[in-house]
Amino acid sequence: MALEIELISPFDVAKDSVRAVQEYTLLAARSLANLFRRPLYMGDMLQQADLIGVGSLPIVVLTGVSIGALLALNSASTLQRFGGITLIGQLVSVGMVTELGPLITGLMVAGRNASGMASELGSMIVTEQIDAMRALGTDPTKKLVTPRVAATSFMLFFLTIISDLLGLLGGNLVASLLFGLDSRQYWTSAWQFLVFRDVFMGLVKPFLFGFIISTVGCYYGMSTRGGTQGVGRSTTQAVVASSVLILIVDFFVTKLIFAFFGVR
Repeated sequence: MALEIELISPFDVAKDSVRAVQEYTLLAARSLANLFRRPLYMGDMLQQADLIGVGSLPIVVLTGVSIGALLALNSASTLQRFGGITLIGQLVSVGMVTELGPLITGLMVAGRNASGMASELGSMIVTEQIDAMRALGTDPTKKLVTPRVAATSFMLFFLTIISDLLGLLGGNLVASLLFGLDSRQYWTSAWQFLVFRDVFMGLVKPFLFGFIISTVGCYYGMSTRGGTQGVGRSTTQAVVASSVLILIVDFFVTKLIFAFFGVR
């Protein structure tokens, strides 16, 4: 029995990629436009906020404290050589607020929730629940996608603030317990060194990351094909794509804010 091998041309790959970007952009635009049209499905938004925000809290707490402590530990070994151990608070505050807090929190939430959204919506596609919803006159994008986008963007903002605070706390524990730095001096230097640009950067990124996580997860879920195998494939693709997009957007947002506000 001869084996038939189907060759895929580069043109077909490029065409599929362009179509995927177009479909994702359309889904993301509809999810935002639905926020200004009734009904808003507030119950679904609150439910998703609880699942995404409260459900992600343990991993965010753990990673926040760990990253802050590791940042303080690694920076202290270098600062001790130059007699600048009192600068630990400044390094931890700037590192956590501007970069590590939003980025690590976004990646953790992406790993947990982008996969969940893709698998949940993919299962609904496979079992034809989405088709039944359309037959009953309900817009699946408004009912399923928009609440997840709003809840993820909203809750990631507060999860990032919690991660930043716990990162500073973890750095304080390392600085005081291992290096004998006074806690009051640590917090004073950490607070005074932050400027408006740092805080603005740290608070803008969570909204963008939350939007990326939710829209990518919902896109791969809504475009699931191929039964249960397709659900697993969509789950993996959602996590990978959202993580890569977060890293790319993080770089360009940082570059843009540096260009607008100037370097310190």
